[in-house]
Amino acid sequence: MERVRVARLDGGRPRTRPDHLGGDKAYSSRRNRRYLRRRQIKHTIPEPKNQRANRYRRGSKGGRPVGFDKTIYKRRNEVERTINALKNSRAVATRFDKRAYVFHGTVTVASIRLWLQP
Repeated sequence: MERVRVARLDGGRPRTRPDHLGGDKAYSSRRNRRYLRRRQIKHTIPEPKNQRANRYRRGSKGGRPVGFDKTIYKRRNEVERTINALKNSRAVATRFDKRAYVFHGTVTVASIRLWLQP
């Protein structure tokens, strides 16, 4: 994540920290959550059943339950399904294009086709 740089429209230093991060159960480790807290990044990552059971088993030493917002997680699922729909286009899925700007155009055309589908 340290390599991520998002340019600002009005100039200035590029953004290096997202406002919010959504992930699935595979990214729910303590190390990942600690990293996000240290960088002050809000996150929505569900807790797997085994981690939840482990926390309950430990009692008061198990710590607090993780914060989880179902509505934000549902939006993450919508984005994931849209990306999968875009990958139905063979050129997007296999990335035949060598240049980034050509690939961007391919994704744009695939997005328009997806948007115009009845």
